[in-house]
Amino acid sequence: MTVTDTTTTASTVSRKGRLSGLYTGTGAFEIIGQRKRYYMLTGAIVAVALLSMLLRGFTWGIDFEGGTRIQMPVVAEATATDVETVFEDAVGFEPESVQTVGAGAGATFQIRSEALDLGQVEAVQTALFDEFQPVDAEGEPSRNAISVADVSETWGGQITQKALIALLVFLVIVSVYIGVRYERDMAIAAIAAMFFDIIVTAGVYSLVGFEVTPATVIGLLTILGFSLYDTVVVFDKVEENTRGILHLHRRTYAEQANLAVNQTLMRSINTTVISVLPVIALMVIAVWMLGVGTLKDLALVQLVGIVVGAYSSVFFASPLLVTLKEWRGPIAKHTRKVLAKREEAAARAENGRTGELAPAGVETSSAVPTAARHAAPRPAVPQRTPKPGARPTGKRAKRRS
Repeated sequence: MTVTDTTTTASTVSRKGRLSGLYTGTGAFEIIGQRKRYYMLTGAIVAVALLSMLLRGFTWGIDFEGGTRIQMPVVAEATATDVETVFEDAVGFEPESVQTVGAGAGATFQIRSEALDLGQVEAVQTALFDEFQPVDAEGEPSRNAISVADVSETWGGQITQKALIALLVFLVIVSVYIGVRYERDMAIAAIAAMFFDIIVTAGVYSLVGFEVTPATVIGLLTILGFSLYDTVVVFDKVEENTRGILHLHRRTYAEQANLAVNQTLMRSINTTVISVLPVIALMVIAVWMLGVGTLKDLALVQLVGIVVGAYSSVFFASPLLVTLKEWRGPIAKHTRKVLAKREEAAARAENGRTGELAPAGVETSSAVPTAARHAAPRPAVPQRTPKPGARPTGKRAKRRS
């Protein structure tokens, strides 16, 4: 029972120590030292994202591909399968997708298909109204409750081109700012983390099958800004902790960078949680209450991007910065020098504990065991006897005078 109690207490103390380190930022979490593990995890995430984009592709919204979108209020006991069947009977081919958007009184069926001509649109509206009798805002059955939107392929191509131009301009401006604000290695690490965010966010959309819309592009630009902000905060702390590191020989660049990551870790967690909460609220309002597809798309990309951006700032950008620094240059030499001095000090301490003797033929005071030196008798100091009639010296002479 005593052993069990002791173990439990030690475990509790260890957990409390790590929790305290999380809040105080004292370096309790070894992130830089385990960067190879995080590189493997990051590589696996990127590989899954790329494979999904290559094999599954993306579900492009009507604004990019063009086509016809039909919306109808949800009718009791009607399902998406029933709506798909009515659409197919009316025009002779299946729609691309039928989804239920929203909840409650604001729920609607959203039908996407290739571009329909006027006769096909009329046939679909008539078939849907005859089968489901949807009601308008006043609660009366009406064909006007079924809305139709057409987007041409030309318009979709223009939207795609403008979205790509906006993303490219954003990346160029951000890259120029980072290149001017930070030195080379920090700029490379920050830009690499930004591209990691883009790839993983796009991969999640491909893997889950989220529809890519103009709102998705807007949300992507927003979360890239958040990710860069988080990376800049971490790098500012790294810059502060490593200032003048080449003139110090007690800690390496990697250790100071790990301390900086720990000091900003709690801030990154708090910022991520605070940013995610309103996004979740936006998703709840958009999907379950209002049924607004644009808000849903915007919220989804922000939710994914915030989490991915926080991960890349802590577990990818900072370790990559240390790897680049220790690859070559003065930081690499400084790291080797500090580690060599530590090994030398550890060897001296080990020799002192074991009482190791010096090699034969070499006389050093450190080779003699400490106990032997204290046990050896000291040689007697010869006492001089004063001659008769000599004057007293020392303290007695001073007192007599």
